[in-house]
Amino acid sequence: MNDSLRVGDFAPDFTLPSTEGTIILSKRLEKNAVLLVFYPGDSTKVCTTQLCNYRDHLAGFETLGVEILAINPQSLKSHEAFVKENHFPFPLLSDRDRSVCRAYGTVGFLGVIQRSLVLVGQDRRIRYFKNNLIIFYESAEAIQKVLHELDLR
Repeated sequence: MNDSLRVGDFAPDFTLPSTEGTIILSKRLEKNAVLLVFYPGDSTKVCTTQLCNYRDHLAGFETLGVEILAINPQSLKSHEAFVKENHFPFPLLSDRDRSVCRAYGTVGFLGVIQRSLVLVGQDRRIRYFKNNLIIFYESAEAIQKVLHELDLR
C-alpha cells in the first residue's frame, strides 16, 4: 500500500471504465462497502484462481454488504474475454494509465501490479488492506472472516 495511505484514511476516489460500464468508487460506496482487488493479469494462473474463488464465494461478500471491484491496467477487450471465460459476476476495471494503481500504492517493480486487497467502508475510509501478495492470494473465506469483524458503514 502507498506509504501515505493507512487504515482509517480516506480512499482516493476514481472513475474507471469496466466490463459493466463506467465505475465511480464514491457512487458504489453509497450502496455497499467495496473490496478493491488489484491483480497482475487476466488469464494468469494465480489471478484466475483468485477471482474464481471470489466468484464462487460471492454470496458471503454480499451478506456482509461488500461489493467486489477487480482492477488492473489491461484493456477492456482483455477483461471482457476474461469475464466471458470465467463468468465473473463482478466488474473488472481497466486502469490503463495505472493512475488508480499508483494512488493505492499497488504498482511494483517494472510497473507490475501487486496483488493487493483494499476494503473501503461506506464512509470512504480504508478499513483493511493487504498488499504485495505475489504467488499466493487471500481466500474469500479468510477475507470474509476478517470483514465480519469490521464496521463497514
